[in-house]
Amino acid sequence: MSQRPEHRGGLTGRMLIASGLLALLIGAAFAVLLSSVADLRALERRARRSEEVLSVANLLERQVVDLETSQRGFIITGEDRFLDPWRRAQLAFPGEAATLERLVGSDPEQQARARRIVEAARSYVRDYSIPLVATARRDRAAAQTEAATDEGARRMDAIRDEFTRFLVAERGLAAARERRSDAAAERAIAAAAFGLGGSILLIALFAGYLTRAIVQPVRRTAAMADRLAAGDLGARTAEQGVGEIGVLERSFNAMAGSLEQSREELAASRARIVAAGDQARRRIERDLHDGTQQRLVSLVLDLRTAEAAVPPERPELRAQLARVADGLTGALEELRELSRGIHPAILSEGGLAPALKALARRSAVPVELEVDVQARLPEPVEVAAYYVISEALANAAKHAHASVAQVEAEARDGLLHLSVRDDGVGGAAPGGGSGLVGLADRVEALGGTIEVHSPAGQGTSLQIDLPIHAERGRPTAAGPVPGDPG
Repeated sequence: MSQRPEHRGGLTGRMLIASGLLALLIGAAFAVLLSSVADLRALERRARRSEEVLSVANLLERQVVDLETSQRGFIITGEDRFLDPWRRAQLAFPGEAATLERLVGSDPEQQARARRIVEAARSYVRDYSIPLVATARRDRAAAQTEAATDEGARRMDAIRDEFTRFLVAERGLAAARERRSDAAAERAIAAAAFGLGGSILLIALFAGYLTRAIVQPVRRTAAMADRLAAGDLGARTAEQGVGEIGVLERSFNAMAGSLEQSREELAASRARIVAAGDQARRRIERDLHDGTQQRLVSLVLDLRTAEAAVPPERPELRAQLARVADGLTGALEELRELSRGIHPAILSEGGLAPALKALARRSAVPVELEVDVQARLPEPVEVAAYYVISEALANAAKHAHASVAQVEAEARDGLLHLSVRDDGVGGAAPGGGSGLVGLADRVEALGGTIEVHSPAGQGTSLQIDLPIHAERGRPTAAGPVPGDPG
């Protein structure tokens, strides 16, 4: 048997796909964010190194300036104390030069510029400053010549130019790093915003899909289940769900169809049982009426004939025959009453209205009767109505201790409406021995409804509606009302 498409691509698969997309989006956003954070950290380290490079370069430049200033002061004054900064600068320069070359080791261009600065400064000290100071010690005038001064200025200008190019390049690198840092920060912000917005959008879409694919169908199915629980077995839900939800909807519909079919079969079975019982009642009543009752009537007549033929000198025999005839007459009356309880002949012969009038006359409780039934009804409806009212009147006399009962019967709108009310003690409930369960079974077997209202101390009211279904071959006009067989 082929599997339906929604089974192959059910909700589980769709949820996994949606979860995977959400995880992929969030993962990509976090990957970009982490990459941007790593770039920011690397750029931050390079920025700190640039600051160190600029600081060391400025320090080297001051040392070179100190060399020039100290030697010029010594040449002018001849005082040896002016050479102290000159000596300190020479001692510190190699270490600072090595630091500068180490700091720019990752940038070949800046490393080349740093080497040119260091070489120019070393050449200035080795080839110009130290020989000039030695000359000044011997002859200050020789050290103050224009040629010596011009050469010093030329060398110093060259060193300053190298420093300027180095610092300009380093500041340019720092500015470029700052721009990259800003771009990395913007990229991180954009990734975070995109990830957050995309996640919210996907979650909203996923929630909407779950609402449409799961929540709404489940609500519809729950509403259908409530209707089923309330007795509406014709309730169905639209089979619009996908995957497992579609299976659930079809299962509920199949269950409802099965329950409805079972109820119809049960109702038909109950109707057949009630009909079979009624037919058995009619057959027993007919057998009693045409057989036993007629035989007893014949025996009573024979006894009365025999009684009349007894000679006057035999009064004892006449009295004995009279007692036997009276006993048979009483038995005949009891048999007729029993026959009416089993199935009154007047119901079959005259219809519901005459049967209810006879029932009201025999009732132990006074009955106010109103009947508005203009034509014969289907036999099962008449029989059910008769026995429902009969049982209700029996309850009013036996259990409710009522002083009066009101009975109404009206056929309209395709229904037979029955109403039985009494002023008894009330408190009637199904299962309490009042026969209400049997009444409900008989009414519901015909597709009717029965409502019982019986508050304690306020009497009992029964409202019964029986559907009228025309039967082929059934007379519709009410026949003549025969007298009460009793």
